[in-house]
Amino acid sequence: MPSTNNSSGSLALAVSLLFAGALYICFQSRSASDPISDRLQNVETRWTEYPVDELEAVLDQAATGNNKTVIIAMVNKAYVEEVGEGRTMMDLFLESFWEGEGTRPLVNHLMVVAADQTAYDRCLFRRLHCYKMDTQGVDLEGEKVYMSKDFIEMMWRRTRLLLDVLSRGYNLIFTDTDVMWLRSPFSRLSNNESLDMQISVDSIDVGGHLINTGFYHVRSNNKTISLFQKWYDMRLKSTGMKEQDVLKQLLDSGFFNQLGLNVGFLNTTEFSGFCQDSPDMGVVTTVHANCCRYIPAKISDLTVVLHDWKHYKASRVNSKWSPHVECGRSWSEAHYIPKIPKL
Repeated sequence: MPSTNNSSGSLALAVSLLFAGALYICFQSRSASDPISDRLQNVETRWTEYPVDELEAVLDQAATGNNKTVIIAMVNKAYVEEVGEGRTMMDLFLESFWEGEGTRPLVNHLMVVAADQTAYDRCLFRRLHCYKMDTQGVDLEGEKVYMSKDFIEMMWRRTRLLLDVLSRGYNLIFTDTDVMWLRSPFSRLSNNESLDMQISVDSIDVGGHLINTGFYHVRSNNKTISLFQKWYDMRLKSTGMKEQDVLKQLLDSGFFNQLGLNVGFLNTTEFSGFCQDSPDMGVVTTVHANCCRYIPAKISDLTVVLHDWKHYKASRVNSKWSPHVECGRSWSEAHYIPKIPKL
């Protein structure tokens, strides 16, 4: 009997060892070929070899599936907080993507650049692709009235950021948030690399090109990076000038030609604005609240633009845009004081 028990015990021990060994081999084999483990390993290796900063991470998310092209808009607290009529500039901007034709999916490729913490938090709340711009040494939180010192500083900070984006190999469409996106612009922009840059204009019936940096498309290449670097460097010699005027100087001086840069100018029939309304709602792509001094006036008149657009969508009857009453009045209020956004 003792001999039998010892034999049984030895057999049980052997079976247990064999079973444990089989489990060990099974789990080792699964771990070695488990795709989730592989992905985690690969991610860890990639991040170790190619460190990615916050800007690169947000750009990568926004550009996914869009041929390294990112739509970029910039906001501060004044653009995301109510200043009067219960709506914000950002509300209207995003509503235009909702109401536009073929524009809803484009929000997935929109990167919102926030100039302060309030704007950044509001952007995150809306589940957008958000990046907080470095604004060290300057307060860009409140409304910056056209051509004020802070307005000019904000425009140059924006130019520096866009230079960084191009230097990372991303193509971009920059859009002010007072631009209503009524149709996708991609079918109306150059689909090949023949044009390095396409930029909106205020008017097409005057001599020269009254360019407007509120909406433009730029391909990332050595020529455009050189342009933006020169453009940004010129801020030191252009005190009191906004970046748009400095870019116009570079264009008029022949610097674009020196770089061999091919630029196209977007007509106001398709890329419209308050300076010169599009006569054809059937082709209009964007409407910009240019020729307007401050945010409350823009919000009032852009609300009317969206009303006109909805009426056109329902009827498909081309008609004139409603008058931009408040923006017209904005120029007569020389002593306008920006309202403090509600907390």
